[in-house]
Amino acid sequence: MINEVVLPRVMTAYRLTILPGDGTGKEVAKEGQKILQVFQDYSPLNFDVTEIPCGGEYYLETGMEWPEGSFEHCRDNSDAILLGAIGWPDAKLPNGDNAGGSVILGLRSGLDLYANVRPVKLYPGVDHKIHGKYMQVWDSKLVDMVLIRENTEGLYHSLLRRSALAVAGQSPDEPITIEKFSGLEGEVAWDPRPISRNGSHRVIDFGFKLANRRMEKTGKQQKVTCVDKSNVTEGCRLFRKVFQDIASEYPQLKTHEAYIDAFTMWLIRSPEDLDVVVLPNMFGDIATDLASVLQGGLGMAASANIGDNHMLFEPVHGSAPQHAGKNIVNPIATISSVQLMFDNLGSRHNDADATLCAELLDRAISEHLAEGEIITYDLGGNASTSEVGTAIADRCAVILKETFNN
Repeated sequence: MINEVVLPRVMTAYRLTILPGDGTGKEVAKEGQKILQVFQDYSPLNFDVTEIPCGGEYYLETGMEWPEGSFEHCRDNSDAILLGAIGWPDAKLPNGDNAGGSVILGLRSGLDLYANVRPVKLYPGVDHKIHGKYMQVWDSKLVDMVLIRENTEGLYHSLLRRSALAVAGQSPDEPITIEKFSGLEGEVAWDPRPISRNGSHRVIDFGFKLANRRMEKTGKQQKVTCVDKSNVTEGCRLFRKVFQDIASEYPQLKTHEAYIDAFTMWLIRSPEDLDVVVLPNMFGDIATDLASVLQGGLGMAASANIGDNHMLFEPVHGSAPQHAGKNIVNPIATISSVQLMFDNLGSRHNDADATLCAELLDRAISEHLAEGEIITYDLGGNASTSEVGTAIADRCAVILKETFNN
């Protein structure tokens, strides 16, 4: 069942839906809710929170990926959605898809969340695990970029489309058939990779607008980089052509174009050269996980899935079934996803309080990591998930009391 948890309201509350999901997703979602409660208690922000069980574990227990009506609730009654993680061993749908996948993929496609936003920021005090040792490799002053991945098309379009139809209760499309590929013998498997002008335009324009806001906020020149494989594929040629068309509308911003293979080298070698990066879906999926190495690993990697009418926020580390129930995984990716939520609520609703709260939460995370005392194993420490979440929540409470004179 859908469990509604209504927090006390002082003013109009943001409607938040929490999807804990599977495995460690449930554990990090609890830490995200700690942060929400502190901001509920000590800031002007107010929330109406609805928690919905979902995922592979829920499927094995009930035969459903989430309760009936959950998609409609997310679509019609949510200002923002916070997801823990989805995925559980041996939880498969009859068609072979991972059970629970229709939740996240159905929301991405069904709510048209076309921009996957992945900030890559290295906080002072965070070491990198290289050759089994923790050391300072990259300079925190030189790693601060945002990768924007097209989120509804490309190689994953068929799966996303199938998931969107499933959550909407509609029949699947007729399959595309190709009888043979000339020059290939025996069994052949293939997937379509459609890239459209409209899909490319909206996500690339989103990237330019974000770069513009970053320049206005920081006063620093910003560059937008287009990453593709336009020397080989037709879809990427269209993606780059759209990038070039849009770039002419933003003369105040610098631009750069790169092929994905060379970009992966530049990403690690010279991250200081990157501000905002736009990529097609599959390349973005790969490059963003690689970029997480710069910020300390997937336990630090937050994300936002943004559409014109809906927003979903999630850590990108997955459900990590091998660690489930051990209270050891890093919750900072989830807490940073809450920070992204505040920032996007602020910009979308012209809410200065939400924008300020995003800045204060970022400050709390930064101060916590700079001290380096209460950190999880992936950053070289031995603190638990809940200890890290509580420490950051307590720090937020102090900062909020000082800021709002509570």
